[in-house]
Amino acid sequence: MAGKARKRTGQERERLLQRNAERGPTTTGAAGALLPPRATSTGTLRKIHEEALLQFGARGYHAVSIRDLAGAVGIHPSTVYSHVKSKQEILSELIRIGHEEQAQRLTQAVADAGDDPVDQITAMVAALVRLHADYPLLMRVSNRELEALAPEEREAAYASRVRAEAAAVAIIERGRKQGLFGDFEPLLGMTALGSMGIRVAEWWRPELGIDVDELAETYAKFARKVLS
Repeated sequence: MAGKARKRTGQERERLLQRNAERGPTTTGAAGALLPPRATSTGTLRKIHEEALLQFGARGYHAVSIRDLAGAVGIHPSTVYSHVKSKQEILSELIRIGHEEQAQRLTQAVADAGDDPVDQITAMVAALVRLHADYPLLMRVSNRELEALAPEEREAAYASRVRAEAAAVAIIERGRKQGLFGDFEPLLGMTALGSMGIRVAEWWRPELGIDVDELAETYAKFARKVLS
């Protein structure tokens, strides 16, 4: 865990904000890789997946063609089809990886937190923040490009999201009944906390000088205040 947060001067904060505005969202996050270990593709297929992630993140799924991917990887477009059936298959795989990583991390965080609703929801928020800092590009694509999926794959992705959201709502509701949280609609609390975590992928970058431990711990504190 991070210790007491380092106090920054007004000038330091201004420089950080200016640097972030100039550079825009990062591609490689705290994990130092585009994809987590659960992504098992290798060789040319791995290059295709990583290049697709970069281009989908920068330009959007619909603006990228198989020819674009092939040119960036250095292969003929027909060679791409010896590894994947379609561009849609590439997107589906990337979003599957993102949602499975999120589901595993959030489930593990709650399991490790014990029975206290405050500990559970703050652990969940910290895990969500860490995920979006570790793999910002993967999570941006996973969150933004859901509607580009074919219906069956889109339904599976949304089902994964709903399970995570329902778990958070149940924790907040239990905490509310125990008098640990304020008297508000748990769905709104879950939405506020989830939005905070997702936004990390849009602005945080390692060069800002805010490490992931400080980031996750601070957002966990925010969560307590939002729900209290």
